[in-house]
Amino acid sequence: MDPQEIQTVTPELSGLAKVLAENAAAIARPSRQTIGPVIEAIGASGPGAAAFLEAWAEKRVGQRKDGAFFLIEKTAAGWALSDPVTGAAAGEAAKAEITELKPNSGVRGLISSALVAFQLNDPDPAKRRAALEALARVGAAEHLEPLRASIAGETDPALRAQKDRLERLITIRYGSSTEKRVAAIESFGADLGLDLRAALNPLVATTRKAFAAAPEGNVAQTLRPGREISADEAYQLLVDQGLAPARLTRAELRAALEAHVVEGSVGGVALAELADPARRDAAYTALEAAGTVPAAATDDEVAAAVAAHRYADLYAEPDRAVTTAAAAALKRITLKVDAMQAADLGLDALSLASIYFLAAIGLAITFGVMGVINMAHGEFITLGAYTGYVVQQYISDYTISILVALPLAFLVTFAAGVAMERLVIRHLYKRPLETLLATFGISIALQQIFKNIFGTQARPLTSPPWLDGAWALNDVVSISYIRIAIFVLALVFLGVFLFVMKRTRLGLEVRAVTQNPSMAASMGINPDRINMLTFGLGSGIAGVAGVAIGLFAKVTSELGADYIVQSFMTVVVGGVGNIWGTLAGAGLIGTLQKGIEWLNPSNTLAAQTYMILFIIVFIQFRPRGIIALKGRAAGD
Repeated sequence: MDPQEIQTVTPELSGLAKVLAENAAAIARPSRQTIGPVIEAIGASGPGAAAFLEAWAEKRVGQRKDGAFFLIEKTAAGWALSDPVTGAAAGEAAKAEITELKPNSGVRGLISSALVAFQLNDPDPAKRRAALEALARVGAAEHLEPLRASIAGETDPALRAQKDRLERLITIRYGSSTEKRVAAIESFGADLGLDLRAALNPLVATTRKAFAAAPEGNVAQTLRPGREISADEAYQLLVDQGLAPARLTRAELRAALEAHVVEGSVGGVALAELADPARRDAAYTALEAAGTVPAAATDDEVAAAVAAHRYADLYAEPDRAVTTAAAAALKRITLKVDAMQAADLGLDALSLASIYFLAAIGLAITFGVMGVINMAHGEFITLGAYTGYVVQQYISDYTISILVALPLAFLVTFAAGVAMERLVIRHLYKRPLETLLATFGISIALQQIFKNIFGTQARPLTSPPWLDGAWALNDVVSISYIRIAIFVLALVFLGVFLFVMKRTRLGLEVRAVTQNPSMAASMGINPDRINMLTFGLGSGIAGVAGVAIGLFAKVTSELGADYIVQSFMTVVVGGVGNIWGTLAGAGLIGTLQKGIEWLNPSNTLAAQTYMILFIIVFIQFRPRGIIALKGRAAGD
């Protein structure tokens, strides 16, 4: 048949089919060193390229004995074949007729890089996002062009921003020119992203090397023996780089000299002279020259070798302009990170202060108005937390259960406080030592009651789902939603307390009794009734604080005991009986504790000890607290 007739009968191959036919041998036995151009040609061949590359990477491509390639799937009888270009079914074949293509990991890496161009432009946003996440982990120089090409056509604003950021990050490491890399670094400014720091840190990583002459390469710092580097470290560098023999130890020197004593001398040095270290070194050097001992450095040789060489820290990145830009960027980032860490520490301190304020406000009321040192205040906190736990056993919706638990905890602990005041406290007024001992005994009794009812194991008080997680301002500053909620709750109670004290008759009577109980009684106010209500109010607020604290702390019978010391410190430091003093005391205690923990993060017990010592010193100078109550002292 005429060749012209064959051309008209058999259509000319094109696209993927043509690339596969022309490179059949290379595809069947791929090598990482030579397969790159073939993979690029497949990627640019048009329809079917992405599916073929994906199947090849997943070892789902086979070659028939006649050289044709197919996408394959195992069947009971052999293989189900699909056309590599169209994906259409192409019949079946016996196992013996098909050779599976199993590219090694290096070839699969090249295939994955080629697939990036397809994945970054996939119509499915989820696939594009997955491709970006993969590039963030393993991005390399070959991914830059496909990534850049995909940015202009990206329709999703979030993915476009992600692509733009990733393109700059990969450019920092693998950009084709110094100018592009430096521009990419400077484009981030003082961005705090961990991904940026992960891209910059390898650029300023250094290795320590020794040189026979002036240091060569991108020098980060020259090192002088005895100053930036010790003589021992310098010599070890020489040994590691093969520039000097290993150092001779004293034991090795002695053993070598003893083994080569000949007619009263060693290496031409008389035995009587070996008491001198310099002569011992000379004897060993002579033995080295004679070849009777292995080469090793004596002390004088070590000193000479160290002095004869130069030492420096070299950047792993050879481009000085890039390392200079990276170091400047990391310095900006470090300054901003330090500022953000200070802000984060401040938020932690504010959060802790709001917890202490909630725990102490009830104690401040009872202590300030009644002068009662209530050592059982912590158990009212525990009672509130257990009330929240019991409510959640009956109401499964955590949001509703918390909304029910807060007022119920107030009522339960209010009633418990009134009962305690009527049965015990009222009989012990003006007797502070007996009051302290009595309330301490009640504290122990309540703890045991809680253990008998709820057991010794921690009970869960689960927060609503909307309180899960944290509000993150950036990679450094974040605060949990539970702590934000507690801060808001503290502000609410501050507002409610101020309203009650300033706008209600009860508040007026409480203030009157606080400032001068005798004068208040003469004006028709019943101090006994006010004391009862005040003690109940303080106990009720402690119960609400227990619910809030139980959302992030373990609910056990000792929960309140963990906060009673801080509560008393808050009240005493702030000023007894003054709500603003309690607020100031909580702020001081919270800030002080977080500051000490930051200075000594490995020992929280030491932090509490230092804090107590500070407060003892503080009280020596301000025995009545930050904001002292003025009227009560005159009346007492």
